[in-house]
Amino acid sequence: MGRAWKEIMPTDIIMPQMGESIVEGTITKWLKKPGDKVQRDEPLFEISTDKVDAEIPAPASGVLQEIKVTEGTTVGVNTVVGTISADGEAAAPTKPAPAKAAAAPPAPPAKEEKREEKKPAAAAAPAPVAAAPSPQESSDDEETRSSPLVRKIAREHGVSLSQISGTGLGGRITKQDIMSFIEKEPQPARVGTDAFVRPAERSEAPVAPAAPRPAPAAYPGDLVPLTNMRKIIAQRMIESRRTSAHVHCMYEVDFTRIVTLRAKHKNAFEQRHGVRLTFMPFFVRAAIIALQQWPIINGSIEGDNIRYHRQINVGIAVALDWGLIVPVLKNAGDLNFLGLQRGITDLGERARTKKLKPEDVEGSTFTVTNPGQFGAVFGLPIINQPNSAIMGVGGITKQPLVVTDKEGNDSIAIRSVVHLTLGYDHRLIDGAVADQFMAMVKKNLETWNEEIG
Repeated sequence: MGRAWKEIMPTDIIMPQMGESIVEGTITKWLKKPGDKVQRDEPLFEISTDKVDAEIPAPASGVLQEIKVTEGTTVGVNTVVGTISADGEAAAPTKPAPAKAAAAPPAPPAKEEKREEKKPAAAAAPAPVAAAPSPQESSDDEETRSSPLVRKIAREHGVSLSQISGTGLGGRITKQDIMSFIEKEPQPARVGTDAFVRPAERSEAPVAPAAPRPAPAAYPGDLVPLTNMRKIIAQRMIESRRTSAHVHCMYEVDFTRIVTLRAKHKNAFEQRHGVRLTFMPFFVRAAIIALQQWPIINGSIEGDNIRYHRQINVGIAVALDWGLIVPVLKNAGDLNFLGLQRGITDLGERARTKKLKPEDVEGSTFTVTNPGQFGAVFGLPIINQPNSAIMGVGGITKQPLVVTDKEGNDSIAIRSVVHLTLGYDHRLIDGAVADQFMAMVKKNLETWNEEIG
């Protein structure tokens, strides 16, 4: 009985409730295998819900004893999806792990028992840390020590994650770790649109070849099920088209003033505030000023009524490797320029690293999306319900424009130009109102005179 009293019960790993309206979640990836040691609050598995994708931390330190719910399975909140035993306890037999986890051999229980039977002399021998890991082991280790975003950056720059020391929990490699490494290390020369020139194509002395890029997840002709996020995106896009009477208007903006301003201040801005100066807060701020003048653009339809929202909550569309999400910058009308930049940067980083909470994607009253970052001249975005309008930002390009000076003389000059599109719900917003709103956004950008901090 005394022995039973000393036994430590394993800790249950449960599917968390990521918000009041969330009733289930899909496990998209386990970051550890049965038999692996875990630290409390270390990322343990990834989930997808109808609100956000997120990394879920370990509830306790110890050894991942059992995976009860495999990748791709959807279960209700508070379901036990696995267990963690006290550090050093043998892992219990588990259900078959997902294919990726099963590829690397899990540490069997007998291995722990054999360690205890070793003689003292053998125990003093150094661990074989110098042995080179097999390619499969290296791949599995990199996936458990990094996020999809970090691995994407590594592939794009031809960097092996084994060269990088992680500063995150459990040695996890963060985006800041890999970006710091890339900035310090000489990078391969870029040619055309290729991400990098392979070693065999360079003229300099031969170097160790970069690790081959992984094969794509699917090939032409394959039938691949929709991810949970893609299902939700598809459903909401169709719902929005059926709900709102979509109309679009487009405005050409001379963006030269802001391009020059950013180029002049971006280095000092980053050194002073520790955050990069991007173009997005200029667009958001210009829209906020216009929304304050035309509040119906910030409104929404509720039955037979119009809701004029007191606060301006701006949704910022973020493109991810696995889909699209719109985190929300709350009370954006109360923020100065620096506050807007910090908020936009924070939401983007947390969206890409799966750190958003359900409340971070709720409550938007107006949305800004940026297809121009990929080279689009302009876009015709679908309204993010229950908003009544969405502003699309096109690419910034140099074009010849007719410029009129103060004396009324015309000349042709090379200017930085951006095309802005407003998609709006014609049930609520008339064309004249939409045009006046966009005219003010255009004016705010072309005559920018606010301090940027």
